[in-house]
Amino acid sequence: MESKELNWRLLAKRQWPLALSLAFISGLELFTADYTNPWWQAPGVAVICAIAVLAPRRPFDATLALAAAIVFTAVYLRFFDLSMQPHFFISGASISVTGAAMATIAIVVREAPRWYATSGTAVVLAAMVAAEVISYPVVAPRDYRTYEPDPGSYLFGAVLMFVIAVGTGLYFRARDNERTSQLAASVAAAQNSERLALARELHDVVAHYVTAIVVHAQAGQINRAAAEQVLPTIEASGHEALTAMRRLVGTLRDGESSTPAASSSLVDDVRSLAVESGLPVRLSFDLRDAVPQELARSVLRLVQESLTNTQKHAAAVSSVDVSLSSSDGVLHLNVVDDGVASGVPVGGSGGYGLVGMRERAELLGGTFSAGRREPTGWTVRADLPIS
Repeated sequence: MESKELNWRLLAKRQWPLALSLAFISGLELFTADYTNPWWQAPGVAVICAIAVLAPRRPFDATLALAAAIVFTAVYLRFFDLSMQPHFFISGASISVTGAAMATIAIVVREAPRWYATSGTAVVLAAMVAAEVISYPVVAPRDYRTYEPDPGSYLFGAVLMFVIAVGTGLYFRARDNERTSQLAASVAAAQNSERLALARELHDVVAHYVTAIVVHAQAGQINRAAAEQVLPTIEASGHEALTAMRRLVGTLRDGESSTPAASSSLVDDVRSLAVESGLPVRLSFDLRDAVPQELARSVLRLVQESLTNTQKHAAAVSSVDVSLSSSDGVLHLNVVDDGVASGVPVGGSGGYGLVGMRERAELLGGTFSAGRREPTGWTVRADLPIS
């Protein structure tokens, strides 16, 4: 049940408030305990708090580990006739241990499937109860007095803490589900938008070839002697039209396209995009094969979206390298910048440009990849078949 999305950097960003809070409370407990050697509880408390902080990585496993740590800590403290200080409940838990247990319950309720969430919560509660039973009665090493608590008031507090923990987990679980639904809808919209753009290009490109076929066919009808000469041209145009249709497949709809218009020179068009972006772009071209117009339009769209993403999401950009090359019937596009991630894009838009770029590349039978580069910057790479 390990989380695939939550790497260590994101875990630290998400969990540092909990880690700081538990560390502060644990330290405060050690210096306010009412017996001479409170450090016996420090190792167990440290392990319990660490498990709570790392719980989002493996939520259900964390509940099992936390329960074992709580029971083991209670056992070895009891062996030395000690108990948690200061007490939060009757005798088996301190404020830090209770906070760690609440945080772990909230995390497993938020992250895990229902059955695992229910089981994990029950295991943590059972461990807390076991710790109370193992540690009762409290024996104070200083004067060997026995503490007689009021179980009713502590039971009310325990129920309140449990409700807060579960309620917090359910709240964030609902928020996560809502966010996931919104993200799925946005991704679907971005994919559909890219398909529609390809559909419009399909209409434009295929119309060009079909027009050529009609013109040459009419010429052959007017001049019967020239009919045999125009037949190869008609055949070639037909093959080009079929190739374009295979590349630009989709569903035809009405709408406006944001794809830049392609001229007869892909190199000139890319240069124009670089100038319009206002970024310090360095261009490199090594095109050994002729690039069809319909493919050139898609390449321009990928370059345009890459430069737009650099403008929105990167700061302190000193260079953007755009390279276009071809070999063995494949066109290679690389866009690399050295900017620092700015966190919030210009205008506050999160954008789904990468989704559309990947969709376009895959519809053309190619591959697409994008990601961070070390120490700073971003890389976009697309490999598209020319024929």
